[in-house]
Amino acid sequence: MKFTKMQGIGNDYVYVNCFEETVDDPSKVSKIVSDRHFGIGSDGLVLITPSDKADFRMRMFNADGSEGKMCGNASRCIGKYVYDNHLTDKTEITLETLSGIKYLKLFPENGSVKTVEVNMGEAVLVPKDIPMNAEGETFINKPIDVNGKEVNITAVSMGNPHAVIFTSGIDTLRLEDIGPAYENHPLFPEQVNTEFAEVIDSRTLKMRVWERGSGETWACGTGACATAVAACLNGHCKQGEEITIHLRGGDLFITYLENGQVLMRGPAEKVFDGNIDL
Repeated sequence: MKFTKMQGIGNDYVYVNCFEETVDDPSKVSKIVSDRHFGIGSDGLVLITPSDKADFRMRMFNADGSEGKMCGNASRCIGKYVYDNHLTDKTEITLETLSGIKYLKLFPENGSVKTVEVNMGEAVLVPKDIPMNAEGETFINKPIDVNGKEVNITAVSMGNPHAVIFTSGIDTLRLEDIGPAYENHPLFPEQVNTEFAEVIDSRTLKMRVWERGSGETWACGTGACATAVAACLNGHCKQGEEITIHLRGGDLFITYLENGQVLMRGPAEKVFDGNIDL
């Protein structure tokens, strides 16, 4: 199987061009290629396929083989892949995902895309639609019990569920110890991605993320979007202003628009091409 390894600020996936390749069991293949000791090493597998609804279709699988609905960093890398490999000559494309059609704007330099902006659609705030086992119209800065400790979270869906916690000293948090309790919290029937965010100023945040199915990753595009939304809802940042989010792998630039939609801008990079015998 031919593949390309790509990364968006450290969130790395193995990408397969399914216009040319066939992947019969992507869940199994994702587990194989993701292994950092016996495989290629990645946060998961992304398939780029034809679509009858958009220019391209994305299917993404986590390192544990589960299929995810959306990945912001992967969508940017797909934008770079399809342009750089001459699958399109357009700089504005549509991408079908399990969480709907996403709109990508590509910024090439000397024939190669360096930066991609993705319209991630509207942030979902209604608990039953996130989904979570809670009533009401929103779940903003409300307490939940995690391993016997009360923690305030803000719940947001960006096509996948997120729980955002604003705290300090996030660099010293042992996410491997606390992350699974959030990921598998009974409030979230489909598990949850958890963001631990620190407010630097009204336009700057620092964030670490524990992703369902993958553990801690260096970056999460949908998580950065959810964190920016939560920061505005909690009064830390302003809606309509671009927010810089520092992640372990680099920076993303998020704008929570007045109409409820979220723009994400950031880099996409190719690491290498390869061929693996499955």
